[in-house]
Amino acid sequence: MVSVPGSLLAYYEPLSTLRRDFRGAATLHTPGSPLLGANASYLLPEASLEVLPLLKVWHQAHDAPPLIASVGELPGHVPVQTWRVGLYHPHPDPGIIVVEQLSRLHMARFAAVLAEVYGLPEWAATLGRTLAASLERLPQALLLLAYAGGEEIGALLWQPGEHGSGAAHLWGSLDPAADAPLMNAAAHLSDGPLWVSLPDTSPLTALNSAEVCFTLLT
Repeated sequence: MVSVPGSLLAYYEPLSTLRRDFRGAATLHTPGSPLLGANASYLLPEASLEVLPLLKVWHQAHDAPPLIASVGELPGHVPVQTWRVGLYHPHPDPGIIVVEQLSRLHMARFAAVLAEVYGLPEWAATLGRTLAASLERLPQALLLLAYAGGEEIGALLWQPGEHGSGAAHLWGSLDPAADAPLMNAAAHLSDGPLWVSLPDTSPLTALNSAEVCFTLLT
């Protein structure tokens, strides 16, 4: 089975501008995008911490923050975010949240919800443009939008994986009540396991999960 960092890397690579592999680490770089997952160096299982200074030099040479994604913390550096990454199985939900598949013609609405969730509403237009361009390489990816009383409260980008699996690493909700309906909808799109990333604010759980920390090198 794919590793925890490998699942994130496979998901975000088609959403990024370039990938660079070096000594067991894989760097994704996407200028003008606010997505952490598309702008980080991933420490894969074969990487050692000795590669960190070299990754820092590469990021700085490309005018990018030296952001590292690793399983577990990197002591002595600046933590940015931590995600619980693992396998999701459907949770019960109250059934009052409606989740619908959204046409790509409405990418602006999708991006606006995500940008609001991240607290970056000023990035909505840029995020919509970069996602629209990236999704041309992902014809099977689907946009999901969650509603409560007609109000848009959550968004999720589902991607198919190998052997019927799926992945939902780019998502967010304005109300924790939308978390389970969104993830349940993504799980039903997958014939196999669903890889997910859960922020600390989410009430959901994932099986066989590990903490992936995004850290700025000092």
